[in-house]
Amino acid sequence: MKLYEELADEIAAMIANKLLLPGERIASVRQQHVRRGVSPATVFQAYYLLEARGLIVARPRSGYYVAPQRAALAPEPEASQPAGASTRVDVSELVFEVLGAAGARDIVPFGSAFPSPLLFPMARLARCVAGSMRRLDPWSTVADLPQGNAELRRQIALRYQRDGAQVASDEIVITNGALEALNLCLQAVTRPGDAVLIESPSFYAGLQALERLDLVAIEIATSPRDGIDLAALAEALARHRPKACWLMTSFQNPLGGLMPPEKKRALVALLAEHEVPLIEDDVYGELYFGAQRPAHSKSFDSKGLVMHCSSFSKSLAPGFRVGWAAPGRYARAVERLRLTTSLAAALPSQLALADYLGQGAYERHLRQLRLALAGQQQQMLEAIAVHFPAGTRVTRPQGGYFVWVELPKGVDALALHRSALRHGISVAPGPIFSANRAFGNCLRLNYGHIWDETHEAAIATLGRLAAAQL
Repeated sequence: MKLYEELADEIAAMIANKLLLPGERIASVRQQHVRRGVSPATVFQAYYLLEARGLIVARPRSGYYVAPQRAALAPEPEASQPAGASTRVDVSELVFEVLGAAGARDIVPFGSAFPSPLLFPMARLARCVAGSMRRLDPWSTVADLPQGNAELRRQIALRYQRDGAQVASDEIVITNGALEALNLCLQAVTRPGDAVLIESPSFYAGLQALERLDLVAIEIATSPRDGIDLAALAEALARHRPKACWLMTSFQNPLGGLMPPEKKRALVALLAEHEVPLIEDDVYGELYFGAQRPAHSKSFDSKGLVMHCSSFSKSLAPGFRVGWAAPGRYARAVERLRLTTSLAAALPSQLALADYLGQGAYERHLRQLRLALAGQQQQMLEAIAVHFPAGTRVTRPQGGYFVWVELPKGVDALALHRSALRHGISVAPGPIFSANRAFGNCLRLNYGHIWDETHEAAIATLGRLAAAQL
């Protein structure tokens, strides 16, 4: 355990044992530095960790205080239990129906797939766009087409290295968002009729990709705490002989589960034993509430079988649509597929992001974003505990911006979605996250928008609508 973690755990224990009470001021950074003989940076890291856990709050020009008493939260759901059979996917029409009705600006966006754009440094990014275009080398508009801008790929490769994965910039392929990266990786390793292992529940866009490519889904039991069940995965590998495995190992959408590092290592080893590539969807990995970024499976890959995909859409610039793939041994296949589809991502967005990353401002922005999301999650969980019917279960992710709500049996999530829309509220009903339209009493709710009285009232309305079905 690192020094800052020891300090954070000690203060957390004092709060749990009521030696420090809600609203009480805790020792300043300087006081802790002098008293304990640790650096101010260590104290700041400990306090940041406690903030992310919701145990302390910072007050401008005043210091740090024990957070107010929390309301009792709803219990968490248990792991899913799919049958493990192969399933032809048919969800697109349902997804289009649900999402198409929820895009208006005046809708409370609990069903949205994105956090609030107000949480992103749009003015600074605009300056990066203007400055990078003024400095543009005309020849780069042609030279950067195949793989993407060289400087942006270098910056991404540096972040991989910082996170413990050795990825050469030449392996990275810049794409139009992570979804294109994921689709290209899937196409590179499958043919129509092949089986693909996925989580249960699973991200609806992944299900749509399987449907479009005429692939067969094998849904695997998944825990909202630590991700996919490896025993069930091993059984499916032997039984179905899949061609790929598509997973979110960090803050899975919609459950929010985080696989611990040792489990990710075991996952990579298991798939390598069967020579099955892992398409790792890691778009939420930067949005952690703990002290450090979760390791991605790519850092445990020695055979080039992990096809790691991510983007800046969820963490920095939603509208820029810049993502990437690091596809290991399949890099050239993915690059060629990209040349035959979209050819290239927009160069101005790539140049602006390369410029922004080079300025060193990204980590400061991420810290502010994570703190905002952690606080908004706590507010949503407390509101659900107050307003939703008895028997409701809710996940408590350690990052990202979604919670998965399991309502009492008898609540129809699709009917709740339709009635909520009539009240100006969007939700993402459970059936769109399943190849066989399971999870009929579940919702995914987005807490990535700045919490206010409107959001509190919308949760109260959802609770009443759900209770009316019982």
